[in-house]
Amino acid sequence: MAPHPADRTLVNRTPSRRKFLAAGLAGGAVLGLGGLLTACGSSGGSANGSAQASSGSSPNQKSVKQGGDDYAAVIEKMKGFGTDAAPGVYPRTVKHAMGETVIPAKPVRVVVLDTGELDNVVALGIQPVGVVYTDGSKNMPSYLKGAAGDPANVGTINSLNLEAIAALKPDLILGSQLRAQDQYAQLSKIAPTVFSLRPGYPWKQNFQLNAAPFGLEAEARAQLDAYQDAAAAIGAKLGDKRPTITPLRFMPGKTRLYAELSFIGTILTDVPLPQPKIEQVKELAVEISPEQIDKADADWIFYGVYGTPGSTNQDAVLGGALWKTLGATKSGQARPVSDETWFLGLGVLAANAVLADLKGFVAPGA
Repeated sequence: MAPHPADRTLVNRTPSRRKFLAAGLAGGAVLGLGGLLTACGSSGGSANGSAQASSGSSPNQKSVKQGGDDYAAVIEKMKGFGTDAAPGVYPRTVKHAMGETVIPAKPVRVVVLDTGELDNVVALGIQPVGVVYTDGSKNMPSYLKGAAGDPANVGTINSLNLEAIAALKPDLILGSQLRAQDQYAQLSKIAPTVFSLRPGYPWKQNFQLNAAPFGLEAEARAQLDAYQDAAAAIGAKLGDKRPTITPLRFMPGKTRLYAELSFIGTILTDVPLPQPKIEQVKELAVEISPEQIDKADADWIFYGVYGTPGSTNQDAVLGGALWKTLGATKSGQARPVSDETWFLGLGVLAANAVLADLKGFVAPGA
């Protein structure tokens, strides 16, 4: 049965080219989420071709962050995003969350404003010139090192350094309305700027949108198809024996069980692998207290930590008496996983790494 409302809290939300795909599938195992921007009006375009945000087109920001109609409908809202320009044809116009942006020539100097955009451009064989990091991990994710090059640090997801971005003279900026709506007008004066609605849950659609300025939509589609095939192979290996999975995340001040409308939730759906009833909700995550950790129990629990363990209650929970009573703990099926892929990656390369973990744990030989 569904969890009692008192047990649930709606929470904030915070994916050569082929060799990158192969590396993601071979690698082992979203959301730098604190302080998300509140809604306010967006202002107009700029001389570089970024158009004004369409009046009245912005979704309700609170709803998009926390669950609810706009959150669940985000993929439907993105169906008109992208471009109808043929590959290699410039200038091209890209429709996105803030309106339309003209891309005068194929971008070569790209700044990315979130982990999903970073994963996406690297998957397309592009090394960004500038990148922002999360407050919990201010370094290049290890699964992208080398492939991502050596981009300049231009702030964090919650604190963009606009001067540093401008100094890089980018010809494209990729981000999301949820993270940086308030900075869109300033960013679009620096370079053509393309925003998705939000990171995470619509990661596949975001990948296609991020590919549009480069004319690489077909490459993005091919990588997504390969990901889907890999997910289906795990499901086929499991047959009717589908263990329940809990994605558990320790964060400063909160503990989350990730649900259906999350990056990891979409991956579990694609295999498919079921989650416990408490997580079968159209939300990003369910927030629990340490005293409710028994609600996390499943055949497998995969847990990550955002930032340092000492800034969360991870050690207290894992060392507590209640944790030791869980079925997954007793069976040795409560395992740590990489936070930077399972929860922060938000792109196809991270998704492939998650599949590799799931394959190794629950479907060896798939």
